[in-house]
Amino acid sequence: MENNEVDTCKLLYNTERVTLYIPEYGRNVQKMVDYLKTIEDRQKRNEQARAIIKVMEIINPAVHHQDDYEHKLWDHLHIISGFTLDVDSPYPAPAPESLHQQPLPVPLNKKPLKATHYGRNIENMIDLIAEKEDGDEKTAMIRTLAMYMRQQYLIWNKDTVADETILQDIERMSDYRISIPEGLQLSRGGSEQNHPKQGNNQNKGKSNQRHRNGKNWKQRK
Repeated sequence: MENNEVDTCKLLYNTERVTLYIPEYGRNVQKMVDYLKTIEDRQKRNEQARAIIKVMEIINPAVHHQDDYEHKLWDHLHIISGFTLDVDSPYPAPAPESLHQQPLPVPLNKKPLKATHYGRNIENMIDLIAEKEDGDEKTAMIRTLAMYMRQQYLIWNKDTVADETILQDIERMSDYRISIPEGLQLSRGGSEQNHPKQGNNQNKGKSNQRHRNGKNWKQRK
């Protein structure tokens, strides 16, 4: 075999090829766009551009879940072309510098938590209730919040908790902007039932098993 025939059989790896602008669409779409830029007839170029948009839509069906997805597809087409495509797009072409824009920072609340086992959402609810005027509505909100805080407390701490502890936590976490109404009682929704002690269940199961074994032994006897 001659040397030129050996060269034609050489494998071409992707690492040796031109880097794709948007790898999600694959190299074939990149080749289509590269060929599209060589078409001199503008009308034909516009037709082929719309055809490539349809192909991109098929390859990336998840784009339908985005708002104004057709606009995004045309933006991707311009990006794949290296911002050198001259077609009559229904949308303005994106600017090249838009690819290098840094996302806006997400605002974070760095204020330390007053009680980590309750979480920041409960603190936000306490701040909201503290701004309410005293009355039946505010009392109902305090009672509902206290019942929810009791559930959170029981998840992370112990099997039981006094209502006074929860109500005092509300006053303390509100910086005493909230004053607990006198005589406020929380509903005994069965916190012990929701958080049964594991040992009691195990002992009850063992007792039932012994009872069944003894009954079966008497029947055999």
